[in-house]
Amino acid sequence: MSPAIRQIGERADVDPRALPEDVLLSTEPVVLRGVVARWPMAQAGRASAQAAVAYLRRFERQGAPPVAAMVGPPEIGGRFFYNADLSGFNFRQEKVPLGVALNTLLKYAQDGNPPTIYIGSTTIDTWLPGFQAENHLAWGGREPLASIWIGNRTRIAAHQDVPDNLACVVAGRRRVTLFPPQQLSNLYIGPLDYTPAGQPISLVDFSAPDYQRFPNFAQALEHAQTAELEPGDAVFIPSMWWHHMEALETFNVLVNYWWRRTPAWMDTPMNALMLAIMTVRDLPPEQRAVWEDVFRHYVFQPGEATAGHIPEDARRVLSPLDETKARSLRARLLQRLNR
Repeated sequence: MSPAIRQIGERADVDPRALPEDVLLSTEPVVLRGVVARWPMAQAGRASAQAAVAYLRRFERQGAPPVAAMVGPPEIGGRFFYNADLSGFNFRQEKVPLGVALNTLLKYAQDGNPPTIYIGSTTIDTWLPGFQAENHLAWGGREPLASIWIGNRTRIAAHQDVPDNLACVVAGRRRVTLFPPQQLSNLYIGPLDYTPAGQPISLVDFSAPDYQRFPNFAQALEHAQTAELEPGDAVFIPSMWWHHMEALETFNVLVNYWWRRTPAWMDTPMNALMLAIMTVRDLPPEQRAVWEDVFRHYVFQPGEATAGHIPEDARRVLSPLDETKARSLRARLLQRLNR
């Protein structure tokens, strides 16, 4: 990748006991140096892989379900991706106890050509109860979903998440490369409904970009931001920013937190995108243009002209939604979709 990529802005003054609102509400990414450096997990991670595993195993829940591990042969070079024709993937999924996965990672830590192993998006409170009590952040009333990500040297293709994200490195080192949401067309995104791990991904190999096949990726790099994170560092990734994650050591652990700035009853906008593809995208051009105006009127630029002429108590879904109205609307949609 280009050495000219600019660095993500940094702060080294953030108190983990009072995460500042200007960070949590930011629309730009920021690296928080040392924000979780005093966590026992980060201290164990700095000591050694063995110390990190021993610390994690203190919290391992007896009788917990197996974790989902992605396992690829050495030949993939840490890059979880599709096969050559995008009909399948270059790795397999395995269900294994968390302790077995940790021991396997330690076993391969000194191997010069190990298989690639990644335990992704594992809910901390389900598999490691008590971990958060010792490794704590103050969220100012938010209740984010806390997950842990464990593996060896891996490369996770650029993808988006709807929630805001605080990703904390607690063992190993990670390189993160971010792109604003507006770089969608320059990142050459793969299938929406067939993905390696749930989110659509960039098809560009960041370690060896094929500019003949993906010429506009050069433009994406002009807007990229990057940083290398040590144990104790974190990066705030705003909603819908593209992020490419590289784990750089033979043993790496990341703890992340997702939260949304919307009520829990609101569905993901991805559902609306899929429905629009099914119902709007392939209309004749003149009809699609009509629906573009309809969406502008009701969704993207609502105003007095949208429902001001309707009595307030008769506006129904044209009035501000709440949980009750959303539940009723969801039931109506399901009834129509299940016809």
